[in-house]
Amino acid sequence: MALSPLFSLLSLLLLFHCSVADPRNLILVQQQPLVLRYHNGPLLTGNLTVHLLWYGRFSATQRSILADFVRSLSPASASSPPPPSAASWWSTTSRYGAAASSVSLGLQLLDEKYSLGKTLTSADLATLSSRAGTHSGAVTAVLTSSDVAVEGFCMSRCGTHGSAPAGHLGRARFAYLWVGDSTVQCPGQCAWPFHQPVYGPQTPPLVAPNGDVGMDGMVINFATLLAGTVTNPYGDGYYQGPATAPLEAVTACTGLFGSGAYPGYPGKTLLDPTTGASYNAKGLAGRKYMLPAMWDPKTSQCTTLV
Repeated sequence: MALSPLFSLLSLLLLFHCSVADPRNLILVQQQPLVLRYHNGPLLTGNLTVHLLWYGRFSATQRSILADFVRSLSPASASSPPPPSAASWWSTTSRYGAAASSVSLGLQLLDEKYSLGKTLTSADLATLSSRAGTHSGAVTAVLTSSDVAVEGFCMSRCGTHGSAPAGHLGRARFAYLWVGDSTVQCPGQCAWPFHQPVYGPQTPPLVAPNGDVGMDGMVINFATLLAGTVTNPYGDGYYQGPATAPLEAVTACTGLFGSGAYPGYPGKTLLDPTTGASYNAKGLAGRKYMLPAMWDPKTSQCTTLV
């Protein structure tokens, strides 16, 4: 399921514009409740291991930003920060029919020599993801560097999640996801709100909490897709709309990061007084992240951390 936040945001902008363009003809329309229907398929439940396959060149500092985020998703422990935190954000997934509530970091594989070249197809992503193994209870995230072109990247998606046959397991399938570093190719599409958008209101971008627009944008997209992977791993889990273009746990809440958010404005978030960076979630080792709203099955609302 492709993640294309800009295009969803553009749709919201058009809707917002049409609703308020002429106050003389303002008509109040009651908003329909947002419901992600369960389609009776399997979810990823129990303890989930997330493997990271770094394709291309990432510095150790860049890799640590996302690896620390995965570690921060584990349930509260003595070392976990209080809410709002990455762990409290992730806990919402447990309300989706007992989807995975515990996450641990697995293997980190490096492919710095671009073994499949610098132009990848969707099939290549599945091939790369299988390198970490195709066991149940695990998801492999393929992370491509800023100099790698991926089919559909920046045109219709910032990342995607899917599944592929696990050959040695008969009819079984394994789930995977992919996210690209948009720094060079399309930061205005895939790293908002840390970069000015290509279209819409040109408000000043927020300062990235980890000092890296590309990686902090990847965290947002990674979080979005991991939640979608767990709650709709094989296309018959929780979603709204057509199965070919579903609105999932987070993609149904595009562009919302804090209270008062509206199209083009991420909402009221927290500010680091030292760096001036914006964030809404704390992680392990003093990390700070910006995480998107997630649809809460208990309230049928998109819920932000702050």
